[in-house]
Amino acid sequence: MQQITNTILMVRPVAFRMNEQTAVNNYYQKVLEDLLPETVQAKAAKEFDEYVEKLRAIGVNVVVIQDTKEPDTPDSIFPNNWISFHENGNVGLYPMYAENRRQERREDVLVELENKGFHIENVVDYTSAEDEDVFLEGTGSILLDRVNRKAYCALSPRADEELFIEFCEDFEYSPVIFTANQTVNGERKAIYHTNVMMCLAEKFSVICLECIDDKKERENVKKHLKQDGKEIIAITEAQVNNFAGNMLQVKGANDEPFLIMSAAAHQSLTKGQIEAIEKHCKIVSSSLDTIEVCGGGSARCMMAEVFLPKK
Repeated sequence: MQQITNTILMVRPVAFRMNEQTAVNNYYQKVLEDLLPETVQAKAAKEFDEYVEKLRAIGVNVVVIQDTKEPDTPDSIFPNNWISFHENGNVGLYPMYAENRRQERREDVLVELENKGFHIENVVDYTSAEDEDVFLEGTGSILLDRVNRKAYCALSPRADEELFIEFCEDFEYSPVIFTANQTVNGERKAIYHTNVMMCLAEKFSVICLECIDDKKERENVKKHLKQDGKEIIAITEAQVNNFAGNMLQVKGANDEPFLIMSAAAHQSLTKGQIEAIEKHCKIVSSSLDTIEVCGGGSARCMMAEVFLPKK
């Protein structure tokens, strides 16, 4: 079993903008009122292309899927919410909170991966849960420790506990469940995705423990990470607001590990945090300012990790 992969699937946007349907519980999104929609899309596409270039430069195999104008999918740049890929050839398809995000699920993505020599054994489809208004948004909601077979999930309107437990049974993971909050206008509200406040790498975890208000839950999460030999690198809620939790470790050339994050996340880290990370791997960061502000997601959200076996 491997925790990190060399192959990443990414979707290049054609009509990226702030998605009004997700803004109801993604408190990181903002409207760039002084920019025309075409300008927002052009800036996002430029950030996307530069990001892909940086990943390829370190030897990451990036499969880029071009988005289509129809249907209207302003968040298509974040594929990790609707699909996950596993070493046994299984694929997970997930129920999405925003109706216009459900259109992001595309069969041709699977065809493209098969054309590139990957083997798909079967598809585990949870999307019918949308009919009951039950959601679980892929590896946005679920953080997988693939080696130790644990799945971490911060419950929210986009991460249903029962469905998460069902996922864990189907994919053979032990669930680690908690609630993560952020302060919005003086109130504590659930963080919409686990991967905004937590990152799991091979030997460490970057996590905002102060988002977990319940002391028992916080200690439980720490216990599991320590049990599995992961160094805990704690970040603050202010750093989470700069997407410092939204990172992903990947394999570059010669299986060298890298931690990928946005420029904003990188700049928000302290010297001590950077040193703690760099004991384990190099950092690669890329400017994603437009994508972060309008989309409310960052570097991790843009990458769907491909663990499928080769044919």
